[in-house]
Amino acid sequence: MSQATTSILYAPGTNCHEETAAAIESAGGKAELVLLRDLIDGRVRLNTFQAMVVPGGFAFGDHLGAGRIFATMLVARLRDQLVEFLEAQKPVLGICNGFQVLTEAGILPGRSPGKRAMALLENQSGHFEDRKVRLLVSPEKCVWTENLAGETLSMPTAHAEGRPMFCEADSSRAVFHYSDEHGKPTLEYPHNPNGAPGGVAGVCDETGLVLGLMPHPERAALPAHYSQDGLKLFKNLVKWLNQ
Repeated sequence: MSQATTSILYAPGTNCHEETAAAIESAGGKAELVLLRDLIDGRVRLNTFQAMVVPGGFAFGDHLGAGRIFATMLVARLRDQLVEFLEAQKPVLGICNGFQVLTEAGILPGRSPGKRAMALLENQSGHFEDRKVRLLVSPEKCVWTENLAGETLSMPTAHAEGRPMFCEADSSRAVFHYSDEHGKPTLEYPHNPNGAPGGVAGVCDETGLVLGLMPHPERAALPAHYSQDGLKLFKNLVKWLNQ
């Protein structure tokens, strides 16, 4: 088992933190659940961890917008630790609500805490989408998807706000695209559950270390799940940490 430890940040309303930790451990890694309040109060520091995941759920009930309160607290209270963590070139993953947190905080797509460059808007369907989706992996540089380019992964998605909107047309580094039954990127519902332009389901920063995606890899990681494709991302994390 890897001795490097991945922090799983959670807050009131987060509901996928334990599943995410279990997925990392299934991949041979080590994970520790870290309450946001403990970071803010100084009982824990981010620099003691070698990677970070912000998991899915409804942090702070999605009051004021999905991920917004969590993101505001990260930037307002933990900016120095965030900058230090990013500058140390450590992997970061945001899943669903965690992706929303990273975008609201300005960590994706431009690694600029406090400067938002993209948003995840309401689904075009106008309601919560909970369904299985196919994800085509692009050749973009990303430690989480190393050696997976061209593969179509199957995992579930569950969100009401997942349609990406970028402040600059060229600011997207799409790593995942929603795909149809033929493995082609699609705009068609329900294969593309939220109406994402270009079928974009996940983006990475320019370093390839920070990834955000709307579907849930931790819900496609165990033998009891209908797919274990999500486990591939966590195995890549463990491999990178062990280099």
